[in-house]
Amino acid sequence: MTHAKNDEIRLFDSHCHLDMEVFRDNFDDVLTRAAEAGVRRALLAACDLRSSVKVINIAREVKRPDIAFFASAGVHPHEANSIRGGLPHEFEKLAADREVAAIGEIGLDYFYDNSPRDVQRAVFETQLEWAERAKKPILVHLRNDPVRDAGDAYGEAMAAIANHPKLSGGVIHCFSGNIDDARRALDLGFYISFAGPVTYPKSSELHEAAAYVPIDRILCETDSPYLPPQRMRGRRNEPAFVRDVYEKIAQLRGVSLNKFAASVWKNGEKLFGVSGFDL
Repeated sequence: MTHAKNDEIRLFDSHCHLDMEVFRDNFDDVLTRAAEAGVRRALLAACDLRSSVKVINIAREVKRPDIAFFASAGVHPHEANSIRGGLPHEFEKLAADREVAAIGEIGLDYFYDNSPRDVQRAVFETQLEWAERAKKPILVHLRNDPVRDAGDAYGEAMAAIANHPKLSGGVIHCFSGNIDDARRALDLGFYISFAGPVTYPKSSELHEAAAYVPIDRILCETDSPYLPPQRMRGRRNEPAFVRDVYEKIAQLRGVSLNKFAASVWKNGEKLFGVSGFDL
C-alpha cells in the first residue's frame, strides 16, 4: 500500500463508464492519463445487468499502484424496459460483491423517454427497495422533460426517495437541476455530483448550485465518455478530465484546489465506504 504525499492532490471520479467499447482500444492509456492527472479513485457506473458484471470485473481485475476502482450495479432508466417484469436474482448476488460500493445508476429520465415513464417509475421503486436490502447508497440519474411541467423527474424522484428512510444515502449524479432541486436532495441527506457541464460558460444555474451546495456534500465526476468539460468539447470524455470540474468548482467557491479536492475525497469515503479501496 502506498500513501499520498501531503502536498499531492488526490482526485476521485465518482461516476464513469470505462466498460464501454469506446475505451477498449486504448484502455491502459486512459488509466495512465487519469493517474497522471491526479485521479486516485474512480467509481465505475453500470447501466444494466451486462455492464454491472463488466464494471465489477474491471474493479476486481485491474490492479494498479496509482489508481483504485470500485463499481456499482443497477439499471439505468433508459434500460428500465429490460426488467419491467422484476429485478433478476443475479442483481441480488452482485450487490453483495466486495467491489460494489453503490446501486446504480438508477432514476428517471423524462428528457429522452427511452422507456415509458410508468415503467421507469416502477423500476426505480424496485431498485430503491433493492438498495435498502443491500444497505448500499444509490447513484441517481435524473433529467426533466424539456417543459418541466410535463415531467418533473427531480420532484418525483425526491418524493420516492423520501418514502424510503432506510436507504443508505446516495448521490444525484451529473446534477442538472437548480438550487431548489439541490436543496431537496440535500434535505434528504444526499450528495450532489457535478460533471463537465458545470464548466460550460452558459451553465449559470449549475454555477449557482455548485457554489451553494455545502462543501461536505459535493462530489465530482466525468460521466465519461459523455459530457467533456469546456476545453475538451467535441472529444471523448475520460477520467483525467475530471480535474477541470474540480478546478471550476474551486474557482466558483473561492477556495484552493487542494482544499476542495481534499473535501471531495473525504465525501467519497463517507458516502461509499471505500477506505478499503486504498492504494
